[in-house]
Amino acid sequence: MAETTFFPRRLILGAAMISGVLLALAVHMLGARYGLDLGGLWRSDTHEFMPTGAAIAWWLIATVGFSGGYFTASLMQSAVSGQIPQRMRQFLIAVGVLLLAGAGQAASAPSPIPTVSGVLAGLAALCLGAVMAFCGAHFALRRG
Repeated sequence: MAETTFFPRRLILGAAMISGVLLALAVHMLGARYGLDLGGLWRSDTHEFMPTGAAIAWWLIATVGFSGGYFTASLMQSAVSGQIPQRMRQFLIAVGVLLLAGAGQAASAPSPIPTVSGVLAGLAALCLGAVMAFCGAHFALRRG
């Protein structure tokens, strides 16, 4: 019987964080294209307490970052032992490539957000995605 090989926990944590951050940034870019931008938090021309689009974008980026880190860490733990079918792996790779390609296409278009606000929103999305991806990966590794 073949022995089960495990990835080092730091490798799984690092890969899950990178995956979660990339997915969170992709969702941020796609959301900004459709009017869900974090830049609404720094606008002074609105009379609302917090624009609804900014709140939805905040929660969407946090959710995608957390779930991306969690599912990547879970999949990496089970992939080594061969528990993931080949078709499922191919499907997940295709979904990731299509999401990142869509984000790249959205990023190449002119931005509807002002420059300073866009930079702050991008940095906020990066930090939020990194923290939530770390939390998701950490919880997945503690569970396993």
